[in-house]
Amino acid sequence: MGATQGEPKGPDFSNGVPLADVPDQGALPGHVAGEPVLLLRRHDGLFAVNATCTHYGGPLGEGLVTGDTVHCPWHHACFDLRTGEAVGAPAIDRLQRWTVEIEGDRAFVRTPAPAAPPQPSPTAGHPDRVVIVGGGAAGFAAAEMLRRRGYAGALTMLSADSAPPCDRPNLSKDYLAGTAPEDWIPLRSPKFYEKRQIDLRLEVEVATIDLKAREVVTSDGERIAWDALLLATGAEPIRLAGAGFDRPEVHVLRTLADARRLIAALPGVNTAAVVGSSFIGLEAAASLRERGLDVAVIGPDALPLAKVMGPEIGAFVKALHETKGVRFLLGQAAEAFDGEAVILADGSRVPAELVVLGVGVRARLQLAIDAGLEVDRGVVVDTAMRTSAPGVWAAGDIARYPEPVSAAPARIEHWVVAERQGQIAALSILGEDAAMTDTPFFWSRHYDTTINYVGHAEGWDAIRLDGSLADADATVRFERGGRLLAAATIGRDLESLEIADAMGN
Repeated sequence: MGATQGEPKGPDFSNGVPLADVPDQGALPGHVAGEPVLLLRRHDGLFAVNATCTHYGGPLGEGLVTGDTVHCPWHHACFDLRTGEAVGAPAIDRLQRWTVEIEGDRAFVRTPAPAAPPQPSPTAGHPDRVVIVGGGAAGFAAAEMLRRRGYAGALTMLSADSAPPCDRPNLSKDYLAGTAPEDWIPLRSPKFYEKRQIDLRLEVEVATIDLKAREVVTSDGERIAWDALLLATGAEPIRLAGAGFDRPEVHVLRTLADARRLIAALPGVNTAAVVGSSFIGLEAAASLRERGLDVAVIGPDALPLAKVMGPEIGAFVKALHETKGVRFLLGQAAEAFDGEAVILADGSRVPAELVVLGVGVRARLQLAIDAGLEVDRGVVVDTAMRTSAPGVWAAGDIARYPEPVSAAPARIEHWVVAERQGQIAALSILGEDAAMTDTPFFWSRHYDTTINYVGHAEGWDAIRLDGSLADADATVRFERGGRLLAAATIGRDLESLEIADAMGN
């Protein structure tokens, strides 16, 4: 999940700290009885919240405070310092608040404060029935936000997966590496859905959407009525058409079922080939190496990730994997698999008892196309995630929205973006004035090295490198026409937050 924070840093607030030590409009990290706490000064007083992010336990004291929002340095989760509420994914759970007492010229933090009451949406105009099609990041985040904001109507979530919404980024990282137990993987327990009366239905395929009747029709003919519909069907892994790539030894990695199947196949396996040098492919390669397998990565490009992150980071990532024993066969196409080896286009054979495909995903757009929604390389939505049809929203991997940094429509396949789009869609469904204006963010971890990426650059005419990639301390900026479109950072978590904030202003 992430590194532990170790011993608490800073002063023990229960003993008091001078008021002058709390920076103006800033934060002072400390602790109360060993519990990390942030003491923050705003124009109208002092506030204290837990300093550990509720997502993966990131140290909020090393993050960024902007206005009334605390940003986690690891995965850019956002919290309201006044209420503790998680106002931006990937965190969902709120922070514990603490009572601040002023005695003379010192501030004391001794006791937890009661949870702030939830902020309900105005109930006027709420739809009676909301249906969410999809059980991934966007669908889950929307359902959670609807209930968090007090929506009391019928809420149905239709998922084609066999498992409840899970922590998908972890499937190719700690879970596959064997360092994360499976009970870390579900985003919430079954009781979460029961308590909030979210009718989560698994292994349900939606066949059609009847816009006129306002119903979704499942593959077994059931018709489910809706007043508001959110499409969050996500994407599916691309599979290769070559001979043998349908063999049971060939795996994709998208769902918990995929990960379970791959892990179950590992005992007794010594050699693996990863076809595709994508983020998922390389993360899978790292996890398999951590399990001791001999791993080869096959890809058509001269460098991994160069089309997304440029040649500098591509070369850095390749070298990093090579130091861990991964072999690269680049500029090569995988033509077939015979159960013992992957056969390349030049006829050479790469020994492999197991194959992982990491050649990309394809957005699941057919439902939207068949329903007559506007589709242009994704379901076209506005900043509130509304589609071309009244009462229908779309979010996640299928949504093509006005991306704020590049000022152009974009379909972005990032976990945090999908979650935040789901949250915005939920607020819009409830009639709130919500817009998806956050700077896009994703992270990718390779062994003990994490790359944070903010913004969105489908192309660039200049790359600026600051720092040293070799020392894992660098920022790489991607620009077009002198304008910053995106930045990748390694070992500079706070700078990643600062760049994201500047892009959004």
